[in-house]
Amino acid sequence: MKFSFITCTYNREKYLGQTLKSVCEQTFPVGEYEILVIDNNSTDNTADVCKEYQERYPDRQFFYFKETNQGFSFALNRGIREAKGEYIVFVDDDETIQPVHLKRLDIHLKENTQAELIASPVIPVYESGEPAWMSHFTQRLIGGYFNQGDKVKVLDANHYPGTGHTIIKRELYEKYGYYNTELGRKGISLIGAEDKDMFNRLKNNGISAYYFPDIPIYHHIPPAKTTDDFFNRLTYSIGKSERIRTKSVSASEYYKRLLSEGIKWGASLVLFAGYTLLLTPAKGLRLLRFRWNVTKGLLGK
Repeated sequence: MKFSFITCTYNREKYLGQTLKSVCEQTFPVGEYEILVIDNNSTDNTADVCKEYQERYPDRQFFYFKETNQGFSFALNRGIREAKGEYIVFVDDDETIQPVHLKRLDIHLKENTQAELIASPVIPVYESGEPAWMSHFTQRLIGGYFNQGDKVKVLDANHYPGTGHTIIKRELYEKYGYYNTELGRKGISLIGAEDKDMFNRLKNNGISAYYFPDIPIYHHIPPAKTTDDFFNRLTYSIGKSERIRTKSVSASEYYKRLLSEGIKWGASLVLFAGYTLLLTPAKGLRLLRFRWNVTKGLLGK
């Protein structure tokens, strides 16, 4: 089997159906891909939604698993262990893809046989419109925005893919390990960095990340994710995640991250001044709030 779709989910019945519809309606031969949903202890109707799509598309190889260890990384690891495909295609439970996604991916892999780790573009879809404070620097944070142009390329180390738009050769996990279960969201917690931790591990072992531009992921953003409260909790959790991730590597890695935070503060102040001069101070103020919250989390405050 060539491809395994993996969707890890927790209480997202509202969005999960559109995700499953998009992965089920691929133009790629149905015998060459499977669909795995890993339910991480959802308390809503997630199981019923999965059953509905299993019945709606009976010819698809559609599998539902319940992962009782709470945490996104536990769910990811369960999906990887259950998968049979040569390549794993992650699609989050609030994302959708085009029907030609696998067909185009297959063509790219045949033309780039050395590609083992791949990122695709991410296009945010804001249900209530894009907030006025949104900028280039907060787009990826909230909407997952990722665009590296319209050409196939090898990405540099500063542009690592997030889990929700990653395609990866399954054997890499067997060689270099699975996701760190101390990282990644658990229930309503916003702790992350499991993807950055994994990417750094692969990069340190000489694995390059490729970018395929014509297989976009559409990330659907509800109004709740553009509130001040969510922004504050998310950005604080980014700092806390980085504290956990770097300290798990070494003390020097943590202090190196603190040093880079100081550099980022300088850049944020310059950007704040620039946005103020452009008469869009809300964008600059949001960047300062972003930095403040990350720093607090990084320091464990």
